[in-house]
Parts: sequence; C-alpha cells; structure tokens
Amino acid sequence: MTTSSASSAATSRSRLPFAQHRSFYYLIGTQTVSNAADIIYIMGLVSFVLAGTDSIMAGVFVPFFRIASQLLSGLIAPLVLARFYLPRLLLFCQLGQFLIFSVLAAYLWTAGIQASLTIVFTLIFAMSFLDGWTTPARNSLVPRLVEKDGLLRANGIVSVSDQMIRCAGWAMGGILVAWIGALPTLMLAAVFYAFAMIFTIFIREPHQHTAVHVSSAAPASEDEHMHAKYVEKRHLRTLTEGWKIIWRTRSIRTMIFMDMVDMLGGSVWVGVFMLAFVQQALGQGEEWWGFLNTAYFGGAIGGGLLVVGLVDRLKGREFIAMLSGVAIYSILTIVFALNTIPLLALFIVIAMGPATELAAVSRRTLLQQSVGREQLPKVFSAQDAILNFTFCVSLLGMGWVAEQFGIVNLYVLAGLLSVCAFGYGLFNRRAFRQYADNINTSNEL
Repeated sequence: MTTSSASSAATSRSRLPFAQHRSFYYLIGTQTVSNAADIIYIMGLVSFVLAGTDSIMAGVFVPFFRIASQLLSGLIAPLVLARFYLPRLLLFCQLGQFLIFSVLAAYLWTAGIQASLTIVFTLIFAMSFLDGWTTPARNSLVPRLVEKDGLLRANGIVSVSDQMIRCAGWAMGGILVAWIGALPTLMLAAVFYAFAMIFTIFIREPHQHTAVHVSSAAPASEDEHMHAKYVEKRHLRTLTEGWKIIWRTRSIRTMIFMDMVDMLGGSVWVGVFMLAFVQQALGQGEEWWGFLNTAYFGGAIGGGLLVVGLVDRLKGREFIAMLSGVAIYSILTIVFALNTIPLLALFIVIAMGPATELAAVSRRTLLQQSVGREQLPKVFSAQDAILNFTFCVSLLGMGWVAEQFGIVNLYVLAGLLSVCAFGYGLFNRRAFRQYADNINTSNEL
C-alpha cells in the first residue's frame, strides 16, 4: 500500500470509527425499537391495571416486578453471557420477550378486566427476566463492534438513541393509550417486539471464534464425581469473576459506588414522586408533569449530542467529564427542590439532561476501557444486579422519606446524595490518574 493510500485509509477510519461494522447500527436499531416497545407496554399495562383495580399500589407492582426480576436474572447473567455468543443471546432474549408478551397481550384481550393479576405479574416477571440479560450484553457488544478511538462517540450515539426514544415514547405512549385504549396499545407493543427481534437477526460479532465458552467438559481421566466438581467450580468462578473484578479494581469500584449512591436518589424521578412534586411544590396539574418529563428527555438528547460533538476534546478526560456531570447534576437537583416557579423548573430539568449524559457516557466508556472484552459482560452483569437492587431499596426508602418529611425534602436529599457521589469520586481521583497513565502508555505502544 502506498503512503497516500494508507493515509487516506487512516483518515477514513478516524472519521467513521464504527462504520466498518454495520452490526453496530443493527444493535442501535434493535435496542431503539425494543425500548419503544417497553415504554408502550408499561404505559398500556399500568393503565389497564389501574382501570381494573383502581389501586395505585397495583400499578406500582408493574415496575417493581420488572426490576426485581431483572435483579435475579442479573445474578446468573455472567454464566449465561460467558456461555453464548452475545448476538445469539440477544436474539434469544428478544424472541423470548416477543413470545411471552404475545401470550400476555392475548390473555388480556380475552380476559379483559377479569384478568388474574397473578398471571399478569408472572408473565411480566418472565419477560423481565430475559430483559435482564440484554443491557449487559449490549454494553459489552459496543466495544467489540467499534474501534477503540470511536468508543466514546459510539456510546454517545447509543445514549442519544435511548433518550430520543424515551422522550418520544412516553409522550406517544400516553397519546396512544388515550386515543386507542390500553389493549390496542399492548398489541402495538407486540409489533414493536417483533421488529426488535428482526433487527437482532442481522447482528454479527467480529472474530466470533475468539469467544470464550464455559466448558462443561472435564478431562477424560476424571471420574463422574470429579467431573461434577470441575463443572461446579468453573460455573462458580464465572458467576463471581465480575464481582471480584469490581472489588479488586479501585477505579471500577469507585464508579460502581458512585452509581449506587446516585441511584439511591435517582428513584425520585419516578412518576409518582414527580407528580407529587408538581402538585405540592409547584402547585400545577398533571400537564406540567408531562412538560417536565419531556423537558428532561429533551435535555438528555441535547446532552448526548453535545458529548458526540465534543468527543475529541473529551478523550483522555473522561474522569473529569464524569465528575463535572455529577457535580452539576447535584447542584441543579437541590435548586430544583427549592424552586417553586414552574417555568424555572422546566429550564432546570432541561439543564440536567446534558449533565446527566456527560456523567453517564463518560462513566460507561471508562468502564468499557477498564477491563478486557471477555471480562466485560461479567462486570456489566454484576453492575446491573447491584444497581437494580439499589433501585428497589431506593423506591421503598424514598417513599418513606416523602411521607415522613415531605416531597421537597425528598428532592433535597436526592441532591445531597449526588454531592456524596461527587465527593467519593474526588477522593478516589488518584485511581483514575493511574488508569489514565496506563491508557496513555498502551496507546503509545
């Protein structure tokens, strides 16, 4: 190859660092459509349950069962992700969710308001169990489908895609439920799950022959008892490896703990708390609840695009970007809690979006670069299990705080928790300085 052609190829790769593998775009497609289906089905199902039971607690059980199921599936996710190629696992999960949801939609269509909540929640649990494997699988696939220099930009694009569908999904979901009713909305969600499954079929992981499987075979000379012990030991090591990596690696442990502290306060943005704040602190009706949700996701989209646009400036400064995002978010949350002006609240949540995306995208990129590709699914699985458990605890704890101390103090507490996350990250900045030195050394080599 001539010098000019080599230079041209290098320039092409730097401009489009993930265009070499179209599976990245199929991955975005399947997650976008799947997220849309999740939002539509949750809104339709909550509306259906509330209409049939007239109980807010019954409606709360819909997200609770989803998170609890994802927590349980996350505990065994390392074993599953190590055993199967990630694209095949994603396809299995999407196919399973489509089939289970089709059964759920058909059952609700025939049973109507007489539907058994036990059956409904059991099917939700089964769907969410499969969904608990999709997030760590996706986050682990991204660095395998893009070049190293394009990882931050790729994560920004994935985040923009997520936030766009959430922004549009919650708005359109509410319109659909009001326009065509809960049951037809559920049928539409089934169509979205089918399209997500079709997109997944076209995902191909490069160099699949390098994937590591959890072997169930022991040396031929060992007896049956030793074979069983061999398999058990391998499985136990696979299940615990991600947790051990988190505990032993200071930079990863710091990021996970910051995520946990943030998540403890993160549940305040769940619908029931937001609605209470709008009514009690801002003195507005439900329409402002919708305005604030839309404003937040709009800000998040802008934040994701900002990260993509500033990717060259953020390279090598991911830790500073993450810490800055957490600091700005914590200040804005406290200001939001103490504010009583609806229009100002709208601008505050718009500003929260870029801060949240700056922290989230930088943190995900740091985590993806901190461990090898074979260990990454195990680390993401452990992270998801930790955060799902933290969110369940937060839902119950924040509900108690809201009842005992009021909705304004609830949001003040959420902001202070983020301040604690910032302080912990700042205290452990030396670990990230060492990490940056290692990255720069590897790049020079």
